Amino acid sequence: MVSLQRLISRFSVLRVLQKKITCFIRYQIDPFQRDAFEEYAKNWGRIIPRCGGRLLGYFVPHEGTNDVAWGLIGFDSLADYETYRARLKSDPEGQANFAAAQEQRLILREERTFLRVVEGRADRQSIDAVPRRQR
Repeated sequence: MVSLQRLISRFSVLRVLQKKITCFIRYQIDPFQRDAFEEYAKNWGRIIPRCGGRLLGYFVPHEGTNDVAWGLIGFDSLADYETYRARLKSDPEGQANFAAAQEQRLILREERTFLRVVEGRADRQSIDAVPRRQR
């Protein structure tokens, strides 16, 4: 079983709290191309930070719904997001990743939602539930 410490480290929960907004990207994917979508998502791990975003993670179906995936990217402001988008559009590797996804028809639909953390509440319950000696 994975310890809470490792989960926090792995998903960078504490770092997420430092960012002001998070772009939640909901993908409807072709479930028969999940492996290709994973490769697409891995490519963003190099591209997004270079263009100014903080990649919080990509998540693919494991159990349950087989055609919904998520990407989470943190920004300090919507202005920073707009700067990131401009850089992304001019990044050769980013352009190639978008083009490959279109050619392979990996993504059937994409939605973006921008959310902010309610201060002091993100992951608070699970952290509070762990005895202090285990933190």
